Amino acid sequence: MIKKLFTILMLCACMMATDAMGQRTPILKTHVETGDVEGILDGTLAVYKAIPYAAPPVGELRWREPQPAKPWEGVLKAEDFGPWPPQPTRPGRTADMMSEDCLYLGIATPAKSVNDRLPVMVWIHGGGFQTEHYGGDLWKHLAQRGVVIVSIEYRTGALGFMAHPELTKESKDGHSGNYGLLDQIFALKWVQRNIASFGGDPSKVTIFGESAGAISCSFLCGSPLAKGLFRAAISQSGGSFAPWRDQPRTLGVDASQKGAEAQGLAFMKHLKKKNIKQMRKMDAMELCGSDVGFGGFWPCVDGYVITDDQYRLYERGEYNDVPVIVMTNSDEGALFSPGNIKAENYQRQMRSMFGDMANEALRIYPGNTDDEAWHGNGDTFRDMGFAWPSYAWVSLQTKTGKSPAYAAYLAQPSKRSFSQDPRRKGVAHADDILYLNGEFLTQPEKYPAEAAVAEIIQQYWVNFAKTCNPNGKGLPYWPSFDDTKPTTMQFSNGASLIMVPNRDQIDFIDRFYRSKREETERQRAK
Repeated sequence: MIKKLFTILMLCACMMATDAMGQRTPILKTHVETGDVEGILDGTLAVYKAIPYAAPPVGELRWREPQPAKPWEGVLKAEDFGPWPPQPTRPGRTADMMSEDCLYLGIATPAKSVNDRLPVMVWIHGGGFQTEHYGGDLWKHLAQRGVVIVSIEYRTGALGFMAHPELTKESKDGHSGNYGLLDQIFALKWVQRNIASFGGDPSKVTIFGESAGAISCSFLCGSPLAKGLFRAAISQSGGSFAPWRDQPRTLGVDASQKGAEAQGLAFMKHLKKKNIKQMRKMDAMELCGSDVGFGGFWPCVDGYVITDDQYRLYERGEYNDVPVIVMTNSDEGALFSPGNIKAENYQRQMRSMFGDMANEALRIYPGNTDDEAWHGNGDTFRDMGFAWPSYAWVSLQTKTGKSPAYAAYLAQPSKRSFSQDPRRKGVAHADDILYLNGEFLTQPEKYPAEAAVAEIIQQYWVNFAKTCNPNGKGLPYWPSFDDTKPTTMQFSNGASLIMVPNRDQIDFIDRFYRSKREETERQRAK
């Protein structure tokens, strides 16, 4: 009897040990379409830092659509992040860290089994379509809440967004430029085919991004090429709803493919090259590095990836109608406003930018002193670049879509910011990252209010990824956007609902973009 009891106890102990071991061990080895891959253990997560999702876009593949990655033999150990895309150098970001062979993605998964089928969040990094890296963060604090995180790299700068007549002629679809967006779409297709191997559910993909990553989410929501690749989107400081014309991009007006091709021709002339063949032989850093002396490459309306002015697309209901959260920060422009701006120069700049609307612009964004000009310049940048596109997004989707749009406004006071200017009066551009990456959550004694807001935001984001609805137990109720009611969730010492913030400024920028849209459409109609 005693022997039998001892045997039973030993079996129970073994089962408990196995369960405990299982709880501690996420999926550290798995198989994807190109071979076996092994990650590393990071706490309760399995982390795969670099898996190639496409062939290296080098040589003859430079300025072409992404191509499938080649299979490998043995086990790929994904323990180090892939290289940065070629871009201007800075302290801590040197040329030896960069390579044109950059199309990798990283994954952080809490899944213990491929059968877990957890929701998936795919991160698209910012950087003005010129800089930054997918390995900045794998959002482990979000992953620990029960989602699989994927962070994707894409081509940036001239390598990612240069259009050119020769490239257009090469393409079977008659387009060029937007290679970086095509990379993102290619990566999302890879996720659909492979994420189940990491315990993710390909039917529950949410894309999310900040700055240019948020603008990318906006483009993907409008692109027919991305249809069915995700079921929800989160935008942090970004959207694209500007008009376009057949000239290179300027402030407030995007370029068509024809306009982007003109920029590509000017770039070729600047480099003293005669054709694309010669440009394909150049070192990548000669095209994207610090000493190029030519920049500004940006997605264009090519009729393929981006089919039209997204404002018009949304008016017509021609977009991927998925639930969205769209958030902006209270002082986005603090990161961009020149520290030495003078009132005289600011007023001249505003008159040049707004033309017949300049007097009204200077009333809404005054700059009678240098200090006032600094704030006016920052607020203009905030509203033109981030706040108005975000408002247009949720407003239009509410009118023409079936899926809910949720508006958010991050205004938490904090001494911690990416902007070091003491005149900053709110949350600067990119500060929202601090609420997702653990900066505040891991230092609650130092940042108690910020940590509390970070906890709320992360719960909302993960709830949204799991159910397409941010609401959940213990959180303030967040209704979908209604322009006539306080439905914008403000994150400041907690979370509470407000009306559209900075309404006078938003209405003015709305009128400005409307006039630009009418002007560009008249030009195209001639």
